[in-house]
Amino acid sequence: MVTTDFQKIFPMGERLYIGLAGLATDVQTVAQRLKFRLNLYELKEGRQIKPQTFMSMVSNLLYERRFGPYYTEPVIAGLDPVTHEPFICSLDLIGCPMITDDFVVSGTCSEQMYGMCESLWEPDMEPDHLFETISQAMLNAVDRDALSGMGVVVHVIEKDKITTRTLKARMD
Repeated sequence: MVTTDFQKIFPMGERLYIGLAGLATDVQTVAQRLKFRLNLYELKEGRQIKPQTFMSMVSNLLYERRFGPYYTEPVIAGLDPVTHEPFICSLDLIGCPMITDDFVVSGTCSEQMYGMCESLWEPDMEPDHLFETISQAMLNAVDRDALSGMGVVVHVIEKDKITTRTLKARMD
């Protein structure tokens, strides 16, 4: 049985998400192990985790398996629970982080996305404009890469709300 709606984005906190591109079994394993470690952290510390700390947790999990890595490329996006500062980064298979202020791409269609993201991205976009930009870049990449799936789920994280929209792409 083949599914076209495999979950690749996982909520890890109130304003913290991780996207995992890669081998389906490794995606599920990494998501479950991270949720376990995150629950332990929050029980021990008694507070929500900061995105930078979560990035270190993900990096450690991946680096532990560097000789037999999980085939996933994580992307972490979220807001700091106290300052509401945005945070976005990506990691490679062995946990090396790439922190940036603008955008990151990951997965089978990453080559197609770089050009679109570089041309469409602007600093300090409003949430609606950001959604349109993300949607255009993602749908363009998905249309050019059959392995990426049949649609896109876009999460726009704001200080007071999270907007989630599903976009359908062509199925051929």
